[in-house]
Amino acid sequence: MRFVVEVEDWDAPEGAGLRAAQRAELDVRYGGDDHEPGTAPSAADVAVFVVAHDEEGAAVACGGLRPLGPGLAELKRMYVRPERRGSGVAVLVLRALEERARALGVTRVVLETGTLQPEALRFYLREGYQRIENFGPYAGEALSVCCARDL
Repeated sequence: MRFVVEVEDWDAPEGAGLRAAQRAELDVRYGGDDHEPGTAPSAADVAVFVVAHDEEGAAVACGGLRPLGPGLAELKRMYVRPERRGSGVAVLVLRALEERARALGVTRVVLETGTLQPEALRFYLREGYQRIENFGPYAGEALSVCCARDL
């Protein structure tokens, strides 16, 4: 399967649909909708948002970058539709975000995932991220797991 990853507006319908699907999946995993410490990402604070499309043009994956300070950005709303997991599209989205992060002068990418998302943690560790102490709004959060990668 071939995928195309493109930068899109945060508020575009396809990305919004992917983010809604992610939230619904996490609501089921965590038993409610109160599973994100800190401020939810928005068009105002996400510098780059990408969407991956399959050969038929369907939006199947997404992810964004939220700048946190000089040289530092947080990976946000990384999501792949369940039927496309294992296809390699997550790696394409992640690498596209890292490439755009470098272009923005970012030298370190951080992220937060949850204890009830073991496959996400395995993915990030496999792709060169390392566990770090929980940062910012995730400090002290028992359900949060944070990782980072120097670019």
